[in-house]
Amino acid sequence: MTQRLDYSQIAAGGMKALGGVHVYLNQCGLSKSLIDLVYLRVSQINGCAYCIDLHSRDLIKGGLAIEKLVLVPVWHEAGDLFSEQEKAALAWAETVTRVAQTNVPDTDFQIVAAHFTEKELADLTIAISLMNAYNRLAISFRSTPAAAKS
Repeated sequence: MTQRLDYSQIAAGGMKALGGVHVYLNQCGLSKSLIDLVYLRVSQINGCAYCIDLHSRDLIKGGLAIEKLVLVPVWHEAGDLFSEQEKAALAWAETVTRVAQTNVPDTDFQIVAAHFTEKELADLTIAISLMNAYNRLAISFRSTPAAAKS
């Protein structure tokens, strides 16, 4: 895959603004592992090779077991491998990412709201939205995954 353009250099101000949201999320109180898990699932749904590679590496570096990592796409079939909070976050990530198809139903909101405070839920949704934006940039401009550069 050949990168179409280097958007991080061409639109440095815009990328810095997105980076500010990323910094906020790192300090918002949600665990890094939960945010990275959500980033990975959103990227899987969107088919973003660059971000799947990046967030898989981050999760492994953070200590996530490979057995759990490979089951992220089918988390709902993984029994107790994922905590109830992780399951709620992953389900929310899926429904919010697929907003055009799901319209984010009340039942999905009620399920996730049972596991997060209002602020945590707002921050989780910001994380999902940020990753959707990053995925659209990386896919549109063909960012090369680190694994493909090796």
